[in-house]
Amino acid sequence: MKNTILKFATIILLAGVIVACGSGDSNESIQQQIKDYKDEVSQLNIKIKELEQELEDRNVNEDEFITPVKVSNVKLQPFHHYFQVSGTVDADENAFISPEINGQVKEVLVSEGDRVKKGELLVRLNTSITENTIEEVKTQLELASTLYEKQKQLWEKNIGSEVQYLQAKNNKESLKSKMQTLQAQLDMAYIKSPIDGIVDAIFIEAGELAMPGMQMIQVINLKSLNVKADVSEKYLPVIKKGDMVNLSFPTYPDLKMDVKVHRTGEVVKLGNRTFTVELKIDNVDGKLKPNILALMRFLDFSDEAAIVVPSIIIKKDIVGEYIYVVRNVDESKVAKKVYISTGLSYNDETMVTDGINTGDVVITEGYSLVTDGTEVKVI
Repeated sequence: MKNTILKFATIILLAGVIVACGSGDSNESIQQQIKDYKDEVSQLNIKIKELEQELEDRNVNEDEFITPVKVSNVKLQPFHHYFQVSGTVDADENAFISPEINGQVKEVLVSEGDRVKKGELLVRLNTSITENTIEEVKTQLELASTLYEKQKQLWEKNIGSEVQYLQAKNNKESLKSKMQTLQAQLDMAYIKSPIDGIVDAIFIEAGELAMPGMQMIQVINLKSLNVKADVSEKYLPVIKKGDMVNLSFPTYPDLKMDVKVHRTGEVVKLGNRTFTVELKIDNVDGKLKPNILALMRFLDFSDEAAIVVPSIIIKKDIVGEYIYVVRNVDESKVAKKVYISTGLSYNDETMVTDGINTGDVVITEGYSLVTDGTEVKVI
């Protein structure tokens, strides 16, 4: 437009010059006319610039009324839903050791933190009485055995009565049995470790009286661990032995592992309507300790071809849940309110089961600035 006006002004100027020359005007008059025409052209250029600026400003102002939005094209994608429960860690082998007989502690042979082997002697009880009794019975047994052999020889020669022979035999067997009992008691006075592990706690000192059922020493093996959690009974149909579980520990955020379900409880607990899920794991570098908190994450739903949208863009009114999509109307783009049906949500994403299809353009940013029919521009 600017070029056209300039050409037009130039033509008028030249025409005026030609007319002036043809009319016999003086040179000074012609120069004055040229100056006047140049001034007119300059004024026309200023007017043209002002009109162009006004037109540009109007276009900018018109764009200000169009709402900018960001969008995402709907496509099928994998969607997985998980639920999480907390559990606790316990040692697979954890022995609270107590004596089988009464006795005074003569000597504690280990300290807390010591590593011990299965069968290693931990505590020795006072055995002086038992040992003395064994010596007495041993003497009696030797005499009884001699008498029995002599009575047996006489009986085989038909000398003496059967009663004497049987009494000698019974006395020998009785003392032999008593000796075995005393020997067993003596063995019980030597408290040994039932497992390989670490002495975690000692609850008794030398000189104190030990009794059956009283905890003396705790030995724990941290090589293998159990992880147990109580899970709501509604998940009974989706959890079974052998399922993979993602296991993590808040104390060690970087330590995560996938573990198979070792077993599920056969009874639903009446108190909280839960059942037990148990895992077995190897202790990584000995980091994990009994009673540390563990988090189990279970997969309860999976769809490899689902329609998924950000949960935050879903709104709700009295009719139901809805989102905004972009539709082409004439030569403009407008926001369209679309009601949807939703499924499960996980990690700020929600599965849409009805209302939109693949290829639809969903507004993901700027959705709070639009209403049904708002003109938008995609940025």
